[in-house]
This record gives sequence, C-alpha cells and structure tokens, in this order.
Amino acid sequence: MEQVARNFTDAVDGLRGAHTKLIVDRDTKFPRGFRELLTSGGVENVFTPPRSSSCNACAERFVRSIKEECLGSTIFFGEEELRRALREYEAY
Repeated sequence: MEQVARNFTDAVDGLRGAHTKLIVDRDTKFPRGFRELLTSGGVENVFTPPRSSSCNACAERFVRSIKEECLGSTIFFGEEELRRALREYEAY
C-alpha cells in the first residue's frame, strides 16, 4: 500500500492531479505509513465514521462495476492501455 501511495502522489506520473482528499475506511490495509505518505504528498485523509459500512457502499459498487464491466473481460498489455480503458469507462 505504501508503494500505491508513492505512485499516487508522484509529481511526474502520479494520478493525484487536482485531487486533494482521499476517503479511507478504518481497515488495516491503510496503515499509518500509507496515510503519512499521502499527507506528505499533499493529500488529506478523510476517515469514514466507525462501524458505518453503508458509507462504503457507493465506492464499493463503483469498484465492482469496473471489475465486472471493464477489467474482467479485457487483457491489458501495459499501464497506458489500462489507464485509457479506465478513462473511457469513467466517461461512459
């Protein structure tokens, strides 16, 4: 996860762009080091309330839709192809 945070906040190839906040739940897959790397890269961590699984419903449904409708039926031969497919899906 720390490598994901580094990639997200990278000044040259990062995905951050104009995004300054990341909504994270209290799962253990977001350790302190991950959150600190994001903070040092200018991204504010916004936590969901404790024991409120309904807060994650929209985000989880979006991820599920991407997996089933876009990523599940395609083989990508590079990061640029993956990013293009995700941009097109987002526009759709």
